[in-house]
Amino acid sequence: MATREVVVLDAVRTPIGKLGGALSHLRPDDLAARTLTALVGRHDFDPVTIDEVVFGAANQSGEDNRNVARMAVLLAGLPTSIPGNTVNRLCASGLDAVVSGWRQIAVGDADLVVAGGVESMTRAPYVLPKSATGFPATNAELFSTTLGWRMVNPEMNSQWTVPLGEGAEILADRYGISREEQDAFSVKSHARATKAWADGVFADHLVQLPGVELTQDEGIRDATPESLGKLRPVFRKDGTVTAGNASQLSDGSAALLLASAERAEELGIEPLARITANAAHGVDPDLYGEGPVVAVERALAKAGKTLGDVTTMELNEAFAAQSLACLQQWDGLDSEIVNPWGGAIAVGHPLGCSGARLAGAVAHQLKRAGSGVGVASLCVGVGQGTAVVLER
Repeated sequence: MATREVVVLDAVRTPIGKLGGALSHLRPDDLAARTLTALVGRHDFDPVTIDEVVFGAANQSGEDNRNVARMAVLLAGLPTSIPGNTVNRLCASGLDAVVSGWRQIAVGDADLVVAGGVESMTRAPYVLPKSATGFPATNAELFSTTLGWRMVNPEMNSQWTVPLGEGAEILADRYGISREEQDAFSVKSHARATKAWADGVFADHLVQLPGVELTQDEGIRDATPESLGKLRPVFRKDGTVTAGNASQLSDGSAALLLASAERAEELGIEPLARITANAAHGVDPDLYGEGPVVAVERALAKAGKTLGDVTTMELNEAFAAQSLACLQQWDGLDSEIVNPWGGAIAVGHPLGCSGARLAGAVAHQLKRAGSGVGVASLCVGVGQGTAVVLER
């Protein structure tokens, strides 16, 4: 089937809040709705012409249940004729939403799609499994749904169900990545994020949330090798992974406006970039952090590009060790072009939001540069990686 060119007309995001921080009072469906309202309000078209709203959300067991994308459409006061669909690829859910919207437009099923992601890790609930019997005689156990494995199937290989941080330790061992390298990577993330905000690069696409006094990402701090070096390892007594070289648990939302090239011309909106390829790849779950390596290479090959052609990349910083492990394996990629505005170690990682945030950042970076090839990629818990190529 022939495919059509798909462009990114706009991309917005909220400032990212810390766990229990400035956005903690906002339900995830409200976060998504306010982001959707802000995005649509930036443009002069009839909202009824939106063919689909797709949002990614990794949890979906609390206030983000029952199809948060559709809830966002209703809460935003948009026409009820606009359908909504929620997708889940854990950390890459927001990027999968972008891919879903891209595919619908590419094959002619839609002309105008909002694709985004949302997560409130603060408000992720505890869950209580139901018993197979009506009146169990034993005590019940609550599970936190904020992050990671829970209610694990006893048939699952125990090697695969290690904590995410232990997976980062495994990669640090596997690729000889020291604590000092991880902390230096993290310091750079904070420094780049600080500079990006000081330079005003987010000013034109930041969603202002009513009643929220947050003008930039809440987790950014003045990190130094010395300050990070004082933190204790979290997952192993003599390990290297700390709270300072890992992504932050966070709250936030992001959304992109996607269109066919023909619809963009009708609207008179200059695209930020066009989407040209995507790929997903699976790895052993305990090596989930390596997921982006092949996914990025496959996506670039589909686009007819190589690592040497990439001018900007947003690689989600789940852990410094995980990102460094990927960078080690990409011969021909200039690591200095990766995460030019800082990454999740500084900014935060609201799971379902992050993929949309990264794709939006790449689109804006390409617009600012005037041309180039960009990649947005994330590792995914349970052993996956995914990537999208954008060009201008």
